[in-house]
Amino acid sequence: MTSRIRHITVDCLDPYALSGFWSAVTGYPNHPDDRPDDPAALLMSAEDDSPDLLFMAVSEERHGAPRTSHHRFHLDVMPTDRTRDEEVERLLGLGAILVGDHRKADGTGWVVLADPEGNEFCVERSPAERAAVI
Repeated sequence: MTSRIRHITVDCLDPYALSGFWSAVTGYPNHPDDRPDDPAALLMSAEDDSPDLLFMAVSEERHGAPRTSHHRFHLDVMPTDRTRDEEVERLLGLGAILVGDHRKADGTGWVVLADPEGNEFCVERSPAERAAVI
């Protein structure tokens, strides 16, 4: 018997607002019962075998001072209907912040962004872009 990942949980200050950002990134809808003052917000994957994204309110006091160390894990996103560069521009327009640009002249590489609460994530090339590079 094995286990599957049911949720990827993100500690944050404002679950509802941050889930709105990630809903726009992924297209995952918010759970219909979520409200702005709830301590958690759930984005539901459209596929049964894919994990949902769960945002949980955690105050800064719980962790002490704001985090200044390296993230222990992060999400990588891959656009499905546009190029990596177009997706980066879209996400910046949604409120993401550019952290690092690791794109290479040959079209490979990725871009590191942060969501509105500073959680870093990477934007990779689309499947079409991966297929075009030999």
